[in-house]
Amino acid sequence: MTWLEAACPAVGAERTDKYFKITIVDRETGRGVPLVELRTVDNVRYYTDSNGVVAFFDLGLMGEEVFFFVSSPGYELPNDGFGNRGKALKVVAGASAELRVDRLNIAQRLYRITGADIYGDSQLVGQPAPLAKPTLNARVAGQDSSISAVYRSKLYWFWGDTARPGYPLGNYQTTGATSLLPEHGGLDPERGVDLTYFTREDGFVKPMAPMPGPGPTWLDGLVTIKDEAGRERMFAAYAKIRGALDVYERGLAEFNPEHEQFEKVVTFPADAPVHPGGHPFRVTEQGVEYIYFATPYPMLRIQADVDALKDLGRYEAYTCLVEGTRPNDERLDRNWDGTLRYSWKKNTSPVGPRAQARLISSGKMKRDEALSQLQDAETGKSVTAHSGSVNWNPYRRRWIMIFGESGGTSPLGEVWYAEAPAPVGPWKLARKIATHPGYSFYNPTQDPALDKDNGRIIFFEGTYSATFSGNTNPTPRYDYNQIMYKLDLADPRLKLSEAGEKASDRR
Repeated sequence: MTWLEAACPAVGAERTDKYFKITIVDRETGRGVPLVELRTVDNVRYYTDSNGVVAFFDLGLMGEEVFFFVSSPGYELPNDGFGNRGKALKVVAGASAELRVDRLNIAQRLYRITGADIYGDSQLVGQPAPLAKPTLNARVAGQDSSISAVYRSKLYWFWGDTARPGYPLGNYQTTGATSLLPEHGGLDPERGVDLTYFTREDGFVKPMAPMPGPGPTWLDGLVTIKDEAGRERMFAAYAKIRGALDVYERGLAEFNPEHEQFEKVVTFPADAPVHPGGHPFRVTEQGVEYIYFATPYPMLRIQADVDALKDLGRYEAYTCLVEGTRPNDERLDRNWDGTLRYSWKKNTSPVGPRAQARLISSGKMKRDEALSQLQDAETGKSVTAHSGSVNWNPYRRRWIMIFGESGGTSPLGEVWYAEAPAPVGPWKLARKIATHPGYSFYNPTQDPALDKDNGRIIFFEGTYSATFSGNTNPTPRYDYNQIMYKLDLADPRLKLSEAGEKASDRR
């Protein structure tokens, strides 16, 4: 009996003996590995489900010895001397085989959170699954970019554009679901996330943010705040989209728990230098509680107050620009001795990685004056952060960042870990923890409500998608969906200070 069979009750599907069961497991942990491709010599492709299972059936090949090429992002089999990474198996109905792969990633891939047939192959061979709906939940086939927050003792999840099986167009006004927190009866995050979607009468997901105006509505900057009466309230920044990702309106919306939808609170001025977004977290400084917004660098904050959240004039950016200026003005705030001054300023734009690179290339800023100077702890090469999240980690006693890379070895498929003594940094060293060659894994984010062992074990997810990657062969089932990873912060490869000294020696 496997660890999953012992942990999970069977879920309904009867065993079908016509399949040959192939299980791919992590050699180190013995756990099934999702998203492993098995390809036959005539290029028929199969992909493991979230148990690491493929239910193989081919009318012409049953009873034959079949060679399977085995490949997966961040995992591999040893090659056979001819460069082939795979294994020949005698495929017999009702029989099974197990292949062990070596994990190259530091992070462990656990399961797919969204989409259809998360445990489809397992159901075909009678293997149990931890989810109440392991094959199709609320008719969701694909979901883009996750945000989450704890609200009223549950974990609330929201996603962008959502695909359905019945038609190429789905829900473009935000999708939502809840799950029980592990301490309140929810699943252990190492096993899965059991989602209860907000749905329409026809069973498909309902629009959660039907803001007026044409085009999709996207949410981010999801945060809960208690008002003066002590009521817990949930807000999110919204963006209205048209054409090729053109944002034509931004504002703030509040969740109405009676209607189970977000409602517009305020529209932000189009020329505002700042707006909330990304993944918020809380920081208390000198007795004042702030909400910081990580995109991925946390360079914007507001006091944790409902009225303040609505007023862009009260937001502060951590910036080196003269107060009141915009990035295009490029007027830097320098002390009398010429040193660059970073501080919190209102009505002023932050200087993100792109603006910083422009200032350096124009000669207005020296490279060593830059706030964002992330480097690969192993090689010393510069790493450009694209999107991600920041959270305090009690195990490391540091602020940690999980982020995707722009311009790396894949378009948006590389995921990194970094840490700093303060939210604004300095962020200096980073270590790659997961790779997705030839594919995107964009908008990665940690889910801090799922942390275990005082933060030693953390969980992060991202959108696995062919979008932006140039890949013209989307992975069946997995494409355009969220995949969960586990990261053990006790891993010695994450000792960034020691690694940084070695990288510095090599430079």
